[in-house]
Amino acid sequence: MPIQLLAEKLLYTSRHDPHSFLGLHPYDDTHKVIRIYRPGACSLHLEVRGKVVEATHVHESGLFECIVPKNLAYNEYRVYHQNGTLMNDPYAFWPTFSELDQYLFGKGVHYSLHRQMGGRLCHHQGVDGAKFTVWAPSAKSVSLVGDFNHWDGRTNPMRSLGGCGVWELFVPGLKAGEKYKFEVHTQAGELFIKADPYALSSELRPRNASVLAEIDRFVWTDEEWVQKRPHLTKNRPISIYEVHLGSWKKKDGQFLNYRELAHELATYCCDMGYTHVELMPLSEHPLDESWGYQVTGFFAVTSRFGTPTDFQYFVNHMHNQGIGVIMDWVPGHFPRDDFSLGNFDGTCLYEHADPKQGLHPHWSTLIFNFGRKEVSNFLIASALVWCDLYHIDGLRVDAVASMLYLDYGREDGCWVPNIYGGKENLDAIEFLKHANSAIHTNYPGVVTFAEESTSFNGVSQPLESGGLGFDFKWNMGWMNDTLRYIEKEPIFRVYHHNDLTFGLLYAFSEHFVLVFSHDEVVHGKKSMLSKMPGDMWQKFANLRLLLSYQMCQPGKKLVFMGTEIGQWNEWYCKAEVEWLLLEYPTHKGLQTCVKELNHLYQNEKALWADDFSPNGFEWVDFRDEKNSVISYVRKGEGQSLLCIHNFTPSYHHEYLLHIRGVKSVEEIFNSDEVRYGGSGKVREPVKILQDKNDAPYALMMSLAPLSTTIYRVHY
Repeated sequence: MPIQLLAEKLLYTSRHDPHSFLGLHPYDDTHKVIRIYRPGACSLHLEVRGKVVEATHVHESGLFECIVPKNLAYNEYRVYHQNGTLMNDPYAFWPTFSELDQYLFGKGVHYSLHRQMGGRLCHHQGVDGAKFTVWAPSAKSVSLVGDFNHWDGRTNPMRSLGGCGVWELFVPGLKAGEKYKFEVHTQAGELFIKADPYALSSELRPRNASVLAEIDRFVWTDEEWVQKRPHLTKNRPISIYEVHLGSWKKKDGQFLNYRELAHELATYCCDMGYTHVELMPLSEHPLDESWGYQVTGFFAVTSRFGTPTDFQYFVNHMHNQGIGVIMDWVPGHFPRDDFSLGNFDGTCLYEHADPKQGLHPHWSTLIFNFGRKEVSNFLIASALVWCDLYHIDGLRVDAVASMLYLDYGREDGCWVPNIYGGKENLDAIEFLKHANSAIHTNYPGVVTFAEESTSFNGVSQPLESGGLGFDFKWNMGWMNDTLRYIEKEPIFRVYHHNDLTFGLLYAFSEHFVLVFSHDEVVHGKKSMLSKMPGDMWQKFANLRLLLSYQMCQPGKKLVFMGTEIGQWNEWYCKAEVEWLLLEYPTHKGLQTCVKELNHLYQNEKALWADDFSPNGFEWVDFRDEKNSVISYVRKGEGQSLLCIHNFTPSYHHEYLLHIRGVKSVEEIFNSDEVRYGGSGKVREPVKILQDKNDAPYALMMSLAPLSTTIYRVHY
């Protein structure tokens, strides 16, 4: 082919298939030709079988040729890269994304996609380097740009793999730390510079280039934990400490590294009796104030606190200290930053084109097109990457309600009904089922939590029973009822007793987690301590009562950082928890109360062994509105605990509780203890009252003000 036609093919017509003319090709009966494109270069040298030779400058655009023997192999020559290093020719290699990869991706069932797509260090055809794959089916051409080619999109055009819409290129010699992006040329003539949707690492904000990361060299030592993990779920104690790593602790106003955080956080959780930490999103995000919920890097652990290897160390250390790690995952929406997923190849690729379906009205973000198999596979792979590369124990799925309903946050006429005329998002429902199935099948013992605020049926029921397949659901109804009640002055609680009892009508319809999360201590809602009514003493007493009430109720537990020490101010993502408050006895007493509650919870099977069945709960008295007292028995594995909550500041000297058959009682917890900051009022021994047949029928006891009392009972 004439050189002029070759140059035009390279520059204008066939950039979708650069390997067809760049690299090593037949020339005549006895020779091959090496073609190399270096825009702007006047000369170029190669090393052929150990000898340096000069290529012929055949076109002013920067096209070079070198005639070589016919028997020259792809790995017997190297070219000088723009950065001065000598490396193999990128255009001499076969694709790294196989036909099987293409098929599985097109079907939406490629469960190792996180290892095949994006920029990944690899060993390909005997050569070390990095493979790059990106999905951009409507692009006219795609080029790889980075420091290694001076961000010149002319230098490294990528190869289209056809109908699957994937573009691919292997670049020999690249190492961890290289920054890169994709230059996307659209059919409309636009040019976008996009970060890698599948990148494992990114630059620290405000920069946003993708970064090649070494991910498989970390030596894990948590095999024992991973093996026993399937047995640490539903019928075990789960007390979760929700943490925002950027503001839990700081050093001189700066972020701590994942490794520093691992040691400090594990020590704290072990001491405090938490079984798990839940980390607010660590996927890469450009804006600190989004708290990680507006994600631009769905496969990249945020560089704010270190490298991917540093985060692997974090999880490994937590596991070796007996602490499970749950991470927030945000598949419901993504921000509209130019470098991110929006309008990726000049079309609405990841998002819906119709703003009635593709634009989130509350957050002004874009909504994924869950019905597109490649998009669904992208999101499922982004979940699996945390399970595979980072050994995460659980994923808490954010804003599930916004995914389930087409009319979520929308006015009439501003949403599109499903094919049956309903408001359920059938594509999102199928995606959530698929994601839960993929997670549980590929990583047994990893659990999923749904933050779902409606009464959608079967959220935490198995797929085979028609449910969504989540292991747990946040109990937002219980949380809202409880906070609404506790924020009222005790004198008015008599009129709102139903807020305490209503939740038990549906407590066993799902596998619930009782939560007091970060969402309840921001945006003018006040901190948990500041929500409490009354004077200083009553505020602390109310908070101890609230947290002990949560611990006694059926369901797993979650508390946001700072609550356990009685932080006065709302949470602010740029300031650390107010640890200095622990210098004050009242705050230290609250922390001691929470600590002892957590350890008590772990040790008492009645509080968790039968959380999701009515068999684990029995009302004693839910009708004492006058005194704002409720009482019930928690049961499990042959143990029984009597829990009594007094929601008024009144001290009841002789409180009569009708409960039959009790032979003995033993107090094991009282939130009014002096060491917690309580009143320490002298409590009379519990009297067991008997009827005329000497059968126990009631207990006579004293109840401390604004307190929870737990008794071990024997029948």
